[in-house]
Amino acid sequence: MTPLVTAAVLVAAVTHAGWNAIAHRITDKLVGFTLIAGGGALIGLALVPFVPFPAAEAWPYLIASAVIHVAYYVLLMRSFRLGDFGQAYPIARGTAPLVVTLLAALFAHEVPDGWAAAGIAVSCTGLTGVALWGLRGSRPNWAAIVAALATGLTIAAYTVVDGLGVRASGSSLAYIAWLMAVEGVAVPAYALYRWRGELLAVLRPYAGVGLLGAALSVAAYGLVLWAQTQAELAPVAALRESSVKSGSCGNNFAGQKPE
Repeated sequence: MTPLVTAAVLVAAVTHAGWNAIAHRITDKLVGFTLIAGGGALIGLALVPFVPFPAAEAWPYLIASAVIHVAYYVLLMRSFRLGDFGQAYPIARGTAPLVVTLLAALFAHEVPDGWAAAGIAVSCTGLTGVALWGLRGSRPNWAAIVAALATGLTIAAYTVVDGLGVRASGSSLAYIAWLMAVEGVAVPAYALYRWRGELLAVLRPYAGVGLLGAALSVAAYGLVLWAQTQAELAPVAALRESSVKSGSCGNNFAGQKPE
């Protein structure tokens, strides 16, 4: 991984931690993810006229990723509702690089060398250590942990699918624009069904911070997608998850039960 790619992924990690902190601050998680996903869709649609159309080979990956991302949002919101997810969330992010390594070896024929494998192992161990530290002196919330593991599997799945898709697309900017436009409508559509005529009134108090979170989310994942065209998938995934260490500690997720 070149210094430029490493820097891009580290910036993405910090940006990712930023939008996660914003999402955590919004008490109603459906409100938060509606604004972030919907804002991402608006950003994607705004970019579409200015980017090339992704190659035909990329569209099966793009559609599959959109479906997986919806499952990710559903599991993430459920995990927040279960409580103590701040303790289990590092498990989700720590599981993902390990699974990405296996999937990338199987589908992308990318087998990390000794140093890369060691780095991935250190990252996963560190993230798991954050989770174990949060669980000290308390009884594990197994429902939240199971949800976190399921969330980690979706993270790994969309990471590999998007890595293959963006490489086939011909343009990382086109891929992120269309991905945001396609995936971003599902959560707002559900929110519209749930709240019907009250949707704007429910969203308005958090609109500014939510749309900021959307911009950070698109920027973070756009950088990751570009990095996946320049380096192997597993090291990029492991480096990206460094955001969880700062996010978990900086926002004091451990022990907080979302309302």
